[in-house]
Amino acid sequence: TGLNCFFCSLPAATAAVYKQWIPNTNFETASNWDRGRVPCARDVVHFEKDKVVSVFVRSPHALTDMYLPLNGEFVLAAGAAFTAFDGSWDPGCDSGGTVRFADAEHRAWFDPTLWQDVLPSGELKPSGPVFSVDVERVPCRYDDVIFQPETSFRVNTDSSQPVIHLRSISVMGQELSTPSSWAGYLGGPSAPLQFHGNGTLQVTGTGCPDKSGCACGNAPDGPRICAALLRASGRQCPEPACQSPLQPLGHCCGVCGATINLDFTPDFDLQKYQDRLVQELLSQPKYAGVQMAISKVHKAQTFLGIMSRSTTPLIQIVLIDDRAGAQAGTAAEQLAANIMENIAQHGEALGISSGKMEVATGSTASGQVGSHPVSRIAAGTVMGLLFSLLFLGGILFLYRKGKLR
Repeated sequence: TGLNCFFCSLPAATAAVYKQWIPNTNFETASNWDRGRVPCARDVVHFEKDKVVSVFVRSPHALTDMYLPLNGEFVLAAGAAFTAFDGSWDPGCDSGGTVRFADAEHRAWFDPTLWQDVLPSGELKPSGPVFSVDVERVPCRYDDVIFQPETSFRVNTDSSQPVIHLRSISVMGQELSTPSSWAGYLGGPSAPLQFHGNGTLQVTGTGCPDKSGCACGNAPDGPRICAALLRASGRQCPEPACQSPLQPLGHCCGVCGATINLDFTPDFDLQKYQDRLVQELLSQPKYAGVQMAISKVHKAQTFLGIMSRSTTPLIQIVLIDDRAGAQAGTAAEQLAANIMENIAQHGEALGISSGKMEVATGSTASGQVGSHPVSRIAAGTVMGLLFSLLFLGGILFLYRKGKLR
């Protein structure tokens, strides 16, 4: 079945992406303390003297003693305070001890497990059929970054790039969306306590200017992202159910399912195409367990098997499903075939010049490759080749007859 309503006037959803940092260094977060609980009145609170830290405090606390770092800050909410323990009974705090603040130095910007997709309001984005390849789970260059209001944090920005570009950064409920406002914040007292590492964050205030999409920009830090992802899971990549798993660009582990690489023209609109795929195909009951990632990527060119420094922009679609065993990837394969069929019929009007599909399922011994150029372009290519062959043949004929020197 084709996409019967592919040319219906469907509104394109906003392309703005908001990613929120998950960890915090708040005083009241139990996991920030080595005993797994918030310090109480009989406790001695201990901050390592050489650890730089910013700590947000929401409420008043009575403590027996507190050792502070040499370089740090407490950000106190209205009504928050520290007082000395007066010896009165404190329920739940019968026996005091030393409670140490945990090390926040190793929370890395390029760890995908420390980010979550949110709505502009900061609410968690509802899960749906669209996912992101691993390098795009970390903020991309045109994304908006949110650090939750009334939280403190510390993030390591070590990067393979000197500058990490972003559209905007929200801190303490304040959105910084111009280079000047961000520069002003960096010059304040809190930024050096919140951000450390060799990568410099830079706010541009601009979204992706190309309707065909923009590459994420995290490819140079791909190895760093994958190392953090595997370290967080405590294991190697899971063993896929297919013998020859696919390796999508920007994804750390092989997958069973299908990938489609699209060559596009200036008429292609990535957001509109994604919306239509979701509404016309992924919403069908038979594809209920299928998930899709779609984005512009840059693929390194090869010539005679040698990798070139130049890259080609293309649209990558990754399709995976929740089937297991011999059925792993088969629903994704069906959806990919459906998409390819539609490209053959309507690709030119959609701004797609050709599509190449690769498949790996639990029932296939090796990846299957299919390529479907759009009919007019395919015919033009064939005619061009025939013309070239006829031209060369004519030259050779004239040369052998002695009429051409």
